[in-house]
Amino acid sequence: MEPAPNRRGWAGADPQTLGARVAESPLSLSRSAMSSEPPPPPQPPVGLLDTQRARDRSPSPLRGNVVPSPLPTRRTRTFSATVRASQGPVYKGVCKCFCRSKGHGFITPADGGPDIFLHISDVEGEYVPVEGDEVTYKMCSIPPKNEKLQAVEVVITHLAPGTKHETWSGHVVSS
Repeated sequence: MEPAPNRRGWAGADPQTLGARVAESPLSLSRSAMSSEPPPPPQPPVGLLDTQRARDRSPSPLRGNVVPSPLPTRRTRTFSATVRASQGPVYKGVCKCFCRSKGHGFITPADGGPDIFLHISDVEGEYVPVEGDEVTYKMCSIPPKNEKLQAVEVVITHLAPGTKHETWSGHVVSS
């Protein structure tokens, strides 16, 4: 059956598009509704295999940790929370991971315990932290429930040996 040219412009269309448009036409829908045969199962899109649908995720060090929302930054922290954190004790730990583009990472405390959230605004000094850097920090609770902790006043004490470190201005230094 050859469709007649009309305002939709079916004349001159390629056969695949034409077949899809004819199959979607009201006439073909009424014919399939009158037949006693069940409609054919939907076909997967051409070019996609079942293996491409399931997305494999890379093992990320950030996957097991929950990032607080909204991110608590130095700018949004209250003055009283800043004063309490600055009067608190200094802790030691190791940088577990830090992503400069995302602006956050985690510190593993030297005395054990859960990883502590680290925001880019709380890093002191000229280097961007990388995995394995030894750091000192103070802790501050994260609102609104104040159940989780965040590292503040983070200072890198020892750069991880054998790694490249980047300064905040973008220069790369080997250690």
